[in-house]
Amino acid sequence: MFTGIVQAVGKVAATAPKGDGLRLAIVPGALDLDGVAIGDSIAVNGCCLTVTAKEGRTVAFDVSAETLSCTAGLDGGRDVNLELALRLADRLGGHLMSGHVDGVGTVIAFDRVAEVASGDGSFRLEIEAPAPLARFIAAKGSIAVDGVSLTVNGVAGSRFHLNLIPHTLEVTTLADLRPGARVNLEVDLIARYVARLAEAGA
Repeated sequence: MFTGIVQAVGKVAATAPKGDGLRLAIVPGALDLDGVAIGDSIAVNGCCLTVTAKEGRTVAFDVSAETLSCTAGLDGGRDVNLELALRLADRLGGHLMSGHVDGVGTVIAFDRVAEVASGDGSFRLEIEAPAPLARFIAAKGSIAVDGVSLTVNGVAGSRFHLNLIPHTLEVTTLADLRPGARVNLEVDLIARYVARLAEAGA
């Protein structure tokens, strides 16, 4: 499990074919790898991946074709958001996430909405979600975008928008988004189970 509080921004340093998928080598930036062992889970742009190798300051993951088919941003040269798996004693600062990407959304707009004396300000991010996910996205609910826990500000059909504060832009990859960019989405676990229970009782 994860919380969507990004702990470091890393970079995909290399990719190589592995079976029907890829082996990713990631330089983890400021992420503390001291307690990380082979077999542990790390969320990479919101996708839960298993550590298959460690060498110095590089960590490797094997990614299946299935995972590649339903995610975005795991190709070479990209910066990626990283989060270690949640421990029972950790604070839950974001929201509970499984690291199982539900679908890939498309950035529609990314615009500054406020500016303060320091020059910093918040940004409005609008995303088009895959139609099957729209029913799980609600205003003031939680959603993960590329592994970042965010609060939905508004919803219109399959589109939703969020407000990003300067701190979020500084410590994640979201500042690099542009219209047309593809992002990994994970809907709120509670919304998913509520919908399933409602279907079962119908």
